[in-house]
Amino acid sequence: MGSTVLSLRIDGELLDRLKQHAARRGMSVQDYVVRTLIRDDFDERFQAAVDETEKFYGAQEVAAEEVT
Repeated sequence: MGSTVLSLRIDGELLDRLKQHAARRGMSVQDYVVRTLIRDDFDERFQAAVDETEKFYGAQEVAAEEVT
């Protein structure tokens, strides 16, 4: 998998906070931001999978209740 450059313009105060968060974890700001984005993306994909599972099994439960 290749990499692509993403350039961001952020507020100095936000950058200072990001530096603090990254330093606490012994990471660079770049690594901290990338890991945060990866985690957020995973959370969204996981939630979508949970929603789809609930829709699938929820529909089966309703159908089972109608049969009895």
